[in-house]
Amino acid sequence: MASVKSADKIEEGGVFALYSRKLRTDLAGLAYYGMYALQHRGQESAGFSIADFVSENEVKLKTVKGRGLVADVFSLKDLQSYSGNILVGHLKYATEGGASSHSYQPLRGESIMGKIAIVHNGNLLNTKELKEELMKNGSIFQTKTDTEIILKLLGKNGKFGYDQAILNTLKKLKGSFAIAVIIEDKLIGIRDPLGTRPLCLGMREDGVYVLVSESCALDAVNAEFVRDIEPGEIVVIDKQGIESIRYANKKKKSFSSFEYIYFARPDSVIDGINVYSSRHEAGKLLYKQNPIEADLVIGVPDSGVPAAIGYSEASGIPYGTALLKNKYVGRTFILPTQELRENAVRVKLNPMKSLIENKRIVVVDDSLVRGTTSKILIKILFEAGAKEVHFRSASPVVISESYFGVNIASENELIGNTMTIDEIRDYIGATSLDYLSIENIKKALQNKDVNLDCFKD
Repeated sequence: MASVKSADKIEEGGVFALYSRKLRTDLAGLAYYGMYALQHRGQESAGFSIADFVSENEVKLKTVKGRGLVADVFSLKDLQSYSGNILVGHLKYATEGGASSHSYQPLRGESIMGKIAIVHNGNLLNTKELKEELMKNGSIFQTKTDTEIILKLLGKNGKFGYDQAILNTLKKLKGSFAIAVIIEDKLIGIRDPLGTRPLCLGMREDGVYVLVSESCALDAVNAEFVRDIEPGEIVVIDKQGIESIRYANKKKKSFSSFEYIYFARPDSVIDGINVYSSRHEAGKLLYKQNPIEADLVIGVPDSGVPAAIGYSEASGIPYGTALLKNKYVGRTFILPTQELRENAVRVKLNPMKSLIENKRIVVVDDSLVRGTTSKILIKILFEAGAKEVHFRSASPVVISESYFGVNIASENELIGNTMTIDEIRDYIGATSLDYLSIENIKKALQNKDVNLDCFKD
């Protein structure tokens, strides 16, 4: 498995797409709310391309994108100015040093097949080889993204027609990807053969189809969940309806464990697993594998809270909302630099001293990666008067970035690679420390084919 080093190469984020048989003036507005529901998946940039393939006049394809959150990038004028019947949108994951604005998605162009706009979530393993091959055939690149490679491969194969162009392109790709692409009058969704990146299909009562990374965004646009796009599946949506094409059929899947542990919103359901339930069960198992006595259980907002509630229920130790989250501060995990992550912790989380003082505290978080956030948090809890702070990670020890495209840290920054559990406990200043076992994370994830290569056995 590859370790991601290039900032511009990180393609983690959120994908959102819409298809309507009729011209609509509210498609951009629907995208705004759908992408807002996916904001947790990326905070660096947002963008959408909207196409009109219904009107009699010339086909139109407009793109709006920029740095920042959904609410910062799209103005009221943007939402009211554009009409169309197909839209693809993207939220980009923050990267070390930030990515070039040229890398913000969607990427678009024209080919022998017509107009194309593409958004992509994932990470290819054979980027170098593909790029060199394309450049030898005359391609010129403006970004370092995998997305541009996919776009150019589609264009190169366009002479064979859209269906064969897609199949020829997919034969070249190795790695993880969830793709939504407009090719002329069609919206096409593609999921990698292992199912590493999530993608699902929904539908509104008015017949608008929705392709999206997480089911939680369907609720935001009043769409009903239809099904997950299967690993190795292409769906083609056009005026004829929806067509499914299976281009790969691997028996073993490799769903991303970090979608369930951290990335996904708790109200999402991915590949049949309810994200909240999996985190809640992880918390229960975390207590059962190593019971201790304490006075209060608290969860690190937001992704650590379901596990903390599960821990409380299994142990009988009361759960308390003793860490108040500043809702205007983003996710420290995906802030681009170490210094910003450290400064953000105190601003983001404030302890309720009246609940913590003179108490033995169990603090549950979704994971423990670098140890920086946990160390500061434990210090804050002791400063608030805690007698003991027992830290519990609702996932095993992280030792690699083998779950494609999630820019956690270089492997020498992963504390699980450089210290024993006792050394980590001393480093973060906890009274005790425990991680969920590999056996128990499998139970929490219903023994599905989830990629656990990033964890220590």
